[in-house]
Amino acid sequence: MEFLSDPQVWASFLTLCVMEIVLGIDNIVFISVVVSRLPEEQAKKARQIGLLLALVFRILLLLVLSWLIGLTAPVFTTFGQDVSWRDLILIGGGLFLIYKATHEIHAEIEHETATLAEAKTASFGGIIAQVLIIDMVFSVDSIITAIGMAEHVEVMIAAVIVAIAVMYAASGPIAEFIKHNPTTKMLALAFLLLIGVALIADGLGFHIPRGYIYFSMAFAAVVEVFNVLARRRRQKIAGGGE
Repeated sequence: MEFLSDPQVWASFLTLCVMEIVLGIDNIVFISVVVSRLPEEQAKKARQIGLLLALVFRILLLLVLSWLIGLTAPVFTTFGQDVSWRDLILIGGGLFLIYKATHEIHAEIEHETATLAEAKTASFGGIIAQVLIIDMVFSVDSIITAIGMAEHVEVMIAAVIVAIAVMYAASGPIAEFIKHNPTTKMLALAFLLLIGVALIADGLGFHIPRGYIYFSMAFAAVVEVFNVLARRRRQKIAGGGE
């Protein structure tokens, strides 16, 4: 444990913590959206299970780094582009996100009886299965991105634990905000579409800097917060005038 006295180790730990927290934003948005269809107690349990699975996946992947690095090796070549298992995982995850977001947006817009009934009877097991799928995708992307930022696996695991703890603390308030402000759910679904497109682009070799994506998400979220505050103010004034 002598490396704990090395300032560079602590610098890499802090940097890795920040990066893992930022990369975890995608995970939080997805979990917050899908669990909103469950009763409150089940939703809380689903969030806990989802983030626990995210932690387990990330730690397991860190313990098999040699196998994980092998995922970036080309499996086949098509149209002059090398395709690895990581690329296939990202493309599959992106398609799943786009399908899920499109399905939810359709339900919100159409308000069809069958679709609403399906939403109200959302299966706890089905929600967990969806969280499980996306956890695997985001875990692979997160850990592969993190490789090389720290030399010690122990440091990487510690950073992942800190990031998941922050994600857990943030997931509850975010999920509650989405639940009590329906318009924000549409915004979150739009975020999922954006993230899905970004994952597919990465898988096809067209990297979109995450900074651009997160900045646009943050800007849209701030605008939506102002909209929510303005709407509440108008409702309060209208209520007082009655």
